[in-house]
Amino acid sequence: VLARPGPLLISARRPELNQPARLTLGRWERAPLASRGWKNRRSRRDYFSIERAQHEVPALRNSPSEGSFAALGLEPRVLHALQEAAPEVVRPTTVQSRTIPPLLRGRHILCAAETGSGKTLGYLLPLLQRLLGRPTLDSHSIPAPRGLVLVPSRELAEQVRAVAQPLGVSLGLHVRELEGGRGMSRIRLQLSKQPSVDVLVATPGALWKALKGQLITLRQLSYLVLDEADTLLDESFLELVDYILEKSHIAEDSADLKDPFNPKAQLVLVGATFPEGVGQLLSKVASPDSLTTITSSKLHCIMPHVRQTFMRLKGAEKVTELVQILKQHDRAYRSSPSGTVLVFCNSSSTVNWLGYILDDHKIQHLRLQGQMPASMRAGIFQSFQEGSQDILLCTDIASRGLDSTHVELVVNYDFPLTLQDYIHRAGRVGRVGSEVPGTVISFVTHPWDVNLVQKIELAARRRRSLPGIGSSVSEPLPQQI
Repeated sequence: VLARPGPLLISARRPELNQPARLTLGRWERAPLASRGWKNRRSRRDYFSIERAQHEVPALRNSPSEGSFAALGLEPRVLHALQEAAPEVVRPTTVQSRTIPPLLRGRHILCAAETGSGKTLGYLLPLLQRLLGRPTLDSHSIPAPRGLVLVPSRELAEQVRAVAQPLGVSLGLHVRELEGGRGMSRIRLQLSKQPSVDVLVATPGALWKALKGQLITLRQLSYLVLDEADTLLDESFLELVDYILEKSHIAEDSADLKDPFNPKAQLVLVGATFPEGVGQLLSKVASPDSLTTITSSKLHCIMPHVRQTFMRLKGAEKVTELVQILKQHDRAYRSSPSGTVLVFCNSSSTVNWLGYILDDHKIQHLRLQGQMPASMRAGIFQSFQEGSQDILLCTDIASRGLDSTHVELVVNYDFPLTLQDYIHRAGRVGRVGSEVPGTVISFVTHPWDVNLVQKIELAARRRRSLPGIGSSVSEPLPQQI
């Protein structure tokens, strides 16, 4: 009598390459990869999928069901503000349970956790509680924020401000956004509106210009957050961020934070990927003894609750395949309520070119890419979130930090250039609070795409984290959880 087959971990076009969910490969056991021959042109139209191993978001799975925000040390005023601003947030995620208590104790924090695990509220709630107990000092009419959240893109700044502002309104704290891309006159106008800003959400370029032009001071800073810190500490931003850190008085330890009339900044760094070398950069900013490192068990892992399909295609076949996928989704969208779609390209020119093709096929969509003027980019992601269109063509500008609980499908039209980029793109689905189960479909065209796909498939079959981006944050910096 044949045993009934159980659920699959990997399902392939060739059934002999399927892997049952109950099978675990040994560390040195050779894995039969479905993508092994994909560099050969005869492998065209081959495909395989990493199936969902669980339905619950990992960030909620290990969170105690009886856990509450009150038990983490948050004040009644902050809890009331949270209930008013986000009534759907009932219990803390694992990441929030682990970050909020040490932040309230005055520790510097480095939090490395998977996308969609609730990191934004994890740092905002302690920030607002800290500011409530602090006096507002005279700033001589120049804006002097007491809390600063630094983010790499205007879209993310807009989103963090949208989360923080309702909380601030309930608590009587002013939250403002400072975004660049429109010249000094625009920055001056943004800062002149509200000199007594309590929390500023800013991009590095805009804040750097404001500091250089002496339009703002960071002397009263009590709380500094680098959100998507791995991007901010990358070469493209590092010089600007270094300058901002020099102007911020970072506390040596928690004792430095106690004098309300001589404010020093508590430092928080959060991100979903922390490649090697980040630890050395951090040692310039804070002493290792004052920093608590919090890492998620799912950091740099294939998300177990999201179905991920890889399709081997020729470049000329990608447009036809994409149009078919989008039309199928449109039919499903009309027959029953379903989520929205993100289509990722590697360049702005591909976004524009693909947009013209979708126009020809009468497929309505929005476009978002970094070469757009700031006036055009403003509000595109927000209008996508609000449901004005259910398809967004974008570059990696939409892959970092942006909340996308309505997104059901991510299509990698161009396969991402790095494993970090793949993690961030795939992290747009299956987030905490997502209304629909997520799916990722990736088109695999070039030999360098195949190299990355083989690493992803091998990590999935062995249930290990992705290779080459092993975080080094826990080595130079002690873990004190």
